[in-house]
Amino acid sequence: MNPEVLIIGGGVIGLFIARELHLRGLRKITLLEKGICGEESSWAAAGMLGPQAEADVKDAFFDLCCESRDLYPDLAAALLDETGVDIELDRKGTLSLAFTEEDAGELDRRFRWQSDAGLDVEHLSAEEVLKAEPRVSPAVHTGLFFKNDWQVENRKLLAALRRYAKLNGITIVENARVERLVTAGGRVTAAETDCGTFAADKTVLATGAWSSLIKIGDAPVPFQITPVRGQMICLRPETRVSEHVIYSRRGYIVPRRDGRVLAGSTSESVGFDKSVTDKASAFLQTMAGEISPFLCGLPVTDHWSGLRPFAAGGMPILGPIQGIDDLLIATAHYRNGILLAPVSARVIADCIVDRTEPEFGVKPMRAKSLDAKGVRSGS
Repeated sequence: MNPEVLIIGGGVIGLFIARELHLRGLRKITLLEKGICGEESSWAAAGMLGPQAEADVKDAFFDLCCESRDLYPDLAAALLDETGVDIELDRKGTLSLAFTEEDAGELDRRFRWQSDAGLDVEHLSAEEVLKAEPRVSPAVHTGLFFKNDWQVENRKLLAALRRYAKLNGITIVENARVERLVTAGGRVTAAETDCGTFAADKTVLATGAWSSLIKIGDAPVPFQITPVRGQMICLRPETRVSEHVIYSRRGYIVPRRDGRVLAGSTSESVGFDKSVTDKASAFLQTMAGEISPFLCGLPVTDHWSGLRPFAAGGMPILGPIQGIDDLLIATAHYRNGILLAPVSARVIADCIVDRTEPEFGVKPMRAKSLDAKGVRSGS
C-alpha cells in the first residue's frame, strides 16, 4: 500500500515534491498551505537558473545547482505535455557585466576559475557586449557570457505545477496553517492546523521562511531558518531592452517574453515584514539604469517582495532528521528555490520511495552578513 504523504508548504518546493512523488507511483498525497499555493517567495522570484553567473567556486553545492538547472529542458517539455502550460524556459543565456574597474576584476577572477574548471564561459570585450546587446550602457567595461544559465517564468511554473496537482488527484488544502507536528513513538504521525488535524505515514516540511515556527511535538525544529526579504520592481519599456538576463555586481535585469523587465533585488533582514519601500525602489531603478540607459526614468509598474528562507551557511536542508522518523525536511533554499526545486524533489522522493539517504557532500557556503535594516543587491 502506498504511504499517505503529507506535504506542508505549497511553494515551488512543495509542489515539485508532490509531482515527483506522484510520478513515482504514490497516489495518497495531500499538500497543506498556510495561505494560497505559490503566492509567497516562489511567486516573488525572478526565475533565474544561473549557477555559473553567481558562483565563486566549483564545489558540490555548485554541482548540485548545475544538475538541477540541467533538468529544466526536459521538465519544461514534460509540463507542457502534462498540463498544457508553457513555463517559458528561455535558453538564450546570461550576461554578467562590469561597469567599473572593480567589477572587471571580479569578472576576471570568475572567468579564470570557471575556465580552469572546464566550464562553458566566454569573456567579452566592451565592443562584443554592445554587439550582443546594443541597448546596454556604453560605459560597460567587459562581460562574461554563460550560455548554459537560463531563466523560466516562475509564475507560470507554479501554475503548471498546480494544474498537475489538480489533474492528478493531489489534494491541496489552502488557508491551513500548521502549528504543530504530532509525534508518537519517536515518529511524526500528523499535523495540527487551525482547521483540523491531518494524519500521515510520511510528512514533508517544505515551509520555507516559516519553518522554524513549527513545533515537533512540544519542541522547536532542530534548525533555525531566518527570513530575508527581497524586493523587486517591474518596468515596461516601449522597446525591448535586452535578449538576455543581465547581471551587474549590484543587481540584475530579467526580460520577460511579454515585454516586462524585472529588476532585482534587495536582501534585507527585517523579520517577517513583507512591505515594500521607496528606498529599495530607488536603488533598483538606479541599478537597472546603470545596466541600460533605456530603463532610466521609466515608471515602476509593479513592486513586490518575498521572504527567502536562509539557514546558517547558506545551504538547503534536505532529507530526514536524525531521531525523528517519518519526517523529511526540504527548506532553506534561500536565493535558489526555483533553481533547486527539481533536484530537491528527487532527493525527497528518493528518501520516501527508495528509502535512500541523501548524498550531497555539500559543504556550508560562506554567507555574507546582512545589515539589520540595510539594502544591498542580491538575487
